[in-house]
Amino acid sequence: MSKADRSDPLRQAACARLAEVAVAATAHLPAAILRTPGRGHPRVALARQTAMYLAHVAFGLTLSRVGICFGRDRTTVRHACARIEDRRDDPTEEFALAALEAGLLALTGALGAMPTEEVRS
Repeated sequence: MSKADRSDPLRQAACARLAEVAVAATAHLPAAILRTPGRGHPRVALARQTAMYLAHVAFGLTLSRVGICFGRDRTTVRHACARIEDRRDDPTEEFALAALEAGLLALTGALGAMPTEEVRS
C-alpha cells in the first residue's frame, strides 16, 4: 500500500475486510462472525486476532485503525498481534501466516495496478 493509500480510511477499511474475508475462508467461518461483539468461540476469537494481525502487519494499518475497522480497542488489537506473533514460532503457523500475508499483498498489488478510470475505445 502506498503512503497515500495508508491515509485513506476507505482503503484501510477495505484492506481490513480483505484480511477478514481471507482468514474467515481459511478457518471455514462466515466473515461477519469475526465482527460480532464479545469474544465468541475460541476458534472465532483466534480467526479475528489473525485477521487483525494481518491488517496491521501486511497492510501497515495502525493499531487504532485496525481497532476501528474491527470494532475493538487498540489495546485489544495489540494483544491480538502479540498473541499471533507468538504463534509464529510454530513452523506450521509461520508457513500459514506467511502464505496468507503474501497472498493478501499479491492481491492488493494486482488490484492497485488496475486503472482507476474506465478506458473508453
